[in-house]
Amino acid sequence: MIYHLDTVSSTNDVARDSKYRDGDIVWADFQTAGRGQRGHIWQSDEGKNLTFSVVLEPKFLTVPKQFLLLETVALSLADFFEKQGVTVAVKWTNDIYVGDKKAVGILIEHSLCGANLARTIVGIGINVNQRIFPSDIPNPVSLSLLTGKEYNLRELLEEYEECLALRYNQLKNGEWDILERDYCNRLYRKDSPHLFAYPDGTRFIGTIRGVKPAGELIVEQENGEVKEFLFKEIEFVI
Repeated sequence: MIYHLDTVSSTNDVARDSKYRDGDIVWADFQTAGRGQRGHIWQSDEGKNLTFSVVLEPKFLTVPKQFLLLETVALSLADFFEKQGVTVAVKWTNDIYVGDKKAVGILIEHSLCGANLARTIVGIGINVNQRIFPSDIPNPVSLSLLTGKEYNLRELLEEYEECLALRYNQLKNGEWDILERDYCNRLYRKDSPHLFAYPDGTRFIGTIRGVKPAGELIVEQENGEVKEFLFKEIEFVI
């Protein structure tokens, strides 16, 4: 069920309320304290974009398999954009890119029960109708900028809900090889050399070759050495 609110601090914060159950979506016109990855703030003009959180209860999934849930969400968004006629890539770990521009940000927060996931809040921000962005936001793009169209936000959200349901059913049904294959095939900058940076700022040229089941990015360096990186151990230079 979709719950539509006017202004909230963060949809992820609101969605923590136990009244929201598996599959519910908390959608707000505006967030006063929207969050992104790495502690960044998610900025969005009021009523222009889709800012929402999905509540999931993937109790069937063990903690070591949690990257599959991220793949599920990223692929559902890629499917959604393809329905709009836009081809996207997944920038590891979970940003959605069109070319070298960011169209979607994702923030996933888990609660655990023993060795399994108990409850997951998936915060999603999709740039839809906004055409002018603050200068301090790096490389943003919106559906409207890409297609020249103006969109009905509720209709789009309902379309995304359908895309997520299809991919989530693959996850629940154990079709993990499909999720892993499709995620790998949609990786941003896969199989071509590009510039990367270590946390200390040191740069190197590498080629993405894939992703391990637990989420490590596989990168082949210029000397032929293959390394695996966890989140925050490597950055894209764009």
